[in-house]
Amino acid sequence: MIRGVRGATTVRVNTEEAIVAAAKEMLAHLIEQNQIKADDVASVFISTTEDLDAVFPAKALREFEGWTFVPVMCMREIPVTNSLKMCIRVMMHVNTDRSQEEIIHVYLNEAKVLRPDLESSTNRT
Repeated sequence: MIRGVRGATTVRVNTEEAIVAAAKEMLAHLIEQNQIKADDVASVFISTTEDLDAVFPAKALREFEGWTFVPVMCMREIPVTNSLKMCIRVMMHVNTDRSQEEIIHVYLNEAKVLRPDLESSTNRT
């Protein structure tokens, strides 16, 4: 079964360092809390809002050992009026036996407002 694992975070400044650090933190939480192995990942989509263009956030995933060959694509979020700014979102497609309810989605920093209904699940370990 392939399940989608979602996450999002925000950054304060549009710099390579800030974007990579925030993406790496979010991805590390997703990987750790869901016990994801690179070999079980079909693909990863990472999007950013239009105000983030200093680097591809996928660069952060390449810093994880064993993730070299995982297909990753970066894209731009649609610019919805009054939507959250400076935001990085991820959709990871993972082969897993876990049920939908067992998947832990991770929303950090200001991105917590995107899914307040999942706040308690973000902190499960």
